[in-house]
Amino acid sequence: MTRDPAPISRRRFLVTAGWAAGAVVLAACTRQGSTASPSLAPSPSPTPARTPGPSPVATPAVPLREKIGQMLLVGFRGTSVAEASAVVADIRERHLGGVVLFDRDQPTGSAVRNIVSPSQLRDLVAGLQAEAATPLTVAVDEEGGLVARLGPSHGFPATLSAAALGERDDPAFTRRRAAQIAQTLRDAGITLNLAPVVDLDVNPSNPIIGAVDRSFGADPALVGAQAEAFIRGHHDIGVLTTLKHFPGHGSSTGDTHLGVVDVTDTWTRTELEPFANVIGDGLADAVLTAHVFNRALDAEHPATLSQAIITGMLREQIGWDGVVISDDMQMGAIRQAYGYADAVRLAILAGVDVLTIAQQQAFEDGIVAQTVDLIAGFVADGSIPEERIDASYARIRSLKARAGEAG
Repeated sequence: MTRDPAPISRRRFLVTAGWAAGAVVLAACTRQGSTASPSLAPSPSPTPARTPGPSPVATPAVPLREKIGQMLLVGFRGTSVAEASAVVADIRERHLGGVVLFDRDQPTGSAVRNIVSPSQLRDLVAGLQAEAATPLTVAVDEEGGLVARLGPSHGFPATLSAAALGERDDPAFTRRRAAQIAQTLRDAGITLNLAPVVDLDVNPSNPIIGAVDRSFGADPALVGAQAEAFIRGHHDIGVLTTLKHFPGHGSSTGDTHLGVVDVTDTWTRTELEPFANVIGDGLADAVLTAHVFNRALDAEHPATLSQAIITGMLREQIGWDGVVISDDMQMGAIRQAYGYADAVRLAILAGVDVLTIAQQQAFEDGIVAQTVDLIAGFVADGSIPEERIDASYARIRSLKARAGEAG
């Protein structure tokens, strides 16, 4: 179905124009042939645009290690505060900034990790928040369909997949269903949904996107409209969202959980359109990176570790100045090609603000203390400027200040 183009706001025009100009520069420095700027996805029903807002200046009095602790989003074991004593210590002593919840424990194969029932989850999250001097970001992958940590088996409502919503192609319906998801999250105290997926379903057999119904569709205009409706539904309830996986995972043929995935021969600039359009419309809260490798964009590093892709493309060309979250730093695509220390350093230098350590590929005791020590050491030896930590800290504080807002 063909849509008539919607009127273009001044904000969106300027952002897209900047993206197009930057794309020409990037293409001239790589082997990518096309320099066409993305077409603009139509805007759904009007809602006041949301922007990251002005970034507060990081207070010099805040200790370096506290700022670093805020940059970590970490998985943990335990269904109660008593069981989760290790992460409680990280929250109290290392100022851990965020936790990510899972229903299953992948390293052991256990069906229980953090989620048993609505009342149990609510108590767990409230208990963790009570230990935090700075409110925690509490995140979960609640995309709908197969990727839903809060499912009917634990007493939560059933959800529809992105593919089902895209096939229906009714933004008002998507917004209502998204608001239902957001209400479930807010009732549990969860502040950030690691959704929506805005990857294009250009390879239906893609084992990590298309084959598991995580994409709204192959048409960038449809994906952008559905994503904006999904985000608006969350904002209606006061829950923040995350666009993923930048710069696009839909054309891949492999799974970055397992190893390096090269999209050089399959990725196209069309995959940037939903990101550019949602950001241009002022609706994005955070952006999550992909670990895909594309030698046409960066001949040495996957996207998460690439300054050319995160700072050059996402920040400077598309114009995103909000929080950038890494995909899990323990995934095979990172672990097999880089040591943990190198990957952490490169991700921060690339422009990532929040490092996700899901503890699902492997569970490493003491990973928070290890990572804080590591980053503090990089600052001490000049490998990472402290100003780079300050910039991430400011963005994170700005995002946290918006958690719980409605409308």
